[in-house]
Amino acid sequence: MKQVFKGPAEARTEREFPMAKLGDNLKINGDRLWDSLMDMAKIGPGIAGGNNRQTLTDADAEGRAVFQKWCEDAGCTMGVDKMGNMFATRPGTDPEALPVYMGSHLDTQPTGGKYDGVLGVLGGLEALRTMQDLGVKTKHPIVLTNWTNEEGTRFAPAMLASGVFAGKHEMDWAYDRVDAEGKTFGDELKRIGWVGDEEVGARKMHAMFELHIEQGPILEAEGKDIGVVTHGQGLRWIECTVTGKESHTGSTPMPMRKNAGRGLALITELVHEIAMKHQPNSVGAIGHIDVYPNSRNIIPGRVVFTVDFRSHLQDVIDAMMAEFEEKAPKLCEEIGVSLEWKISGQFDPPAFDENCVNAVRDAAERLGYSHMDIVSGAGHDACWINDVAPTAMIMCPCVDGLSHNEAEDISKEWAAAGADVLLHAVLDTAEVVE
Repeated sequence: MKQVFKGPAEARTEREFPMAKLGDNLKINGDRLWDSLMDMAKIGPGIAGGNNRQTLTDADAEGRAVFQKWCEDAGCTMGVDKMGNMFATRPGTDPEALPVYMGSHLDTQPTGGKYDGVLGVLGGLEALRTMQDLGVKTKHPIVLTNWTNEEGTRFAPAMLASGVFAGKHEMDWAYDRVDAEGKTFGDELKRIGWVGDEEVGARKMHAMFELHIEQGPILEAEGKDIGVVTHGQGLRWIECTVTGKESHTGSTPMPMRKNAGRGLALITELVHEIAMKHQPNSVGAIGHIDVYPNSRNIIPGRVVFTVDFRSHLQDVIDAMMAEFEEKAPKLCEEIGVSLEWKISGQFDPPAFDENCVNAVRDAAERLGYSHMDIVSGAGHDACWINDVAPTAMIMCPCVDGLSHNEAEDISKEWAAAGADVLLHAVLDTAEVVE
């Protein structure tokens, strides 16, 4: 049996290679993977059982150091680029063959769970450990990546370092991103000691696979072990500023108020209505909100918030944006407040590489795991990398679809199944040498 595999964007010529004949009994060590997840969760603990390991904090630096040691213990060498992206390399037998990559991110939300991103990194580590244990050799090198600042919580936008890697952002621009305390990404990366010497994006890839929890309820509801991700959602983050007039809540007559908070309320309902018009698989919400002056007895004079629109179809994203642009300013004008807005984050919806997707699906079937095709409801580093190399994602269920929450939970069995599929998809693509 042969598989046609298209290489990276720089070399899209077709070539054939034999599918690796991997036994159905080749699986990772689920207990060891789980122990690694629990050990990493001890670094940057949250207040309610999850994690607060935001990017470029001391906790992030500690997690990186532990991850590096684990990778080196598994026989890998570590490289780091100027955005702090970490690359643990297991050599292949052909020094000219481009590497097969896998990975995700170790940074978390301020009230994040123990698995979002981390499963993809440590599941990849467990795949490397399994290869090392069994003495598996591959033609292509295999590289495990920890991408910097995927969450985008401390330094917007999300997927910042993979975006620089893929040529979506300039590195100097990324270095100038500022957190809530006025600290820059570049200064904080230097402070924690993780500025590497590699040029960002200089590495070339044969393919990349990212394992991740679903962050949604579909797989659990359908009773499926594995989500075969065919598409990612594109998104638009719209940073809005509604400006009214601060005044006393008790002495300002209702008809004379210029309440910026009311503008927020009207736009919140508009965003919901727009998303509901474009079902299925389209969403919209307002998450981050800052109200000024944020006092009990002062009508808000200014509100800054971010609208988040997402869909896996470009024309739907465009339609949602067009309706927002038409209606939101009018809603504000009608109540005597003004609206300014700008795009603070965006990417177009990716369709993942057909051959990589097939490698994931074939691995799930070979291993006997139930599976279904799924669209990723969140942005991931794989969405950027898909522009420069063949890419696919693997998802496992999470309890009640809960994520970005300290109560985020998965089972040991779900984690192991995802890592098993990752192992087989990567080995298929990297070509096992017998």
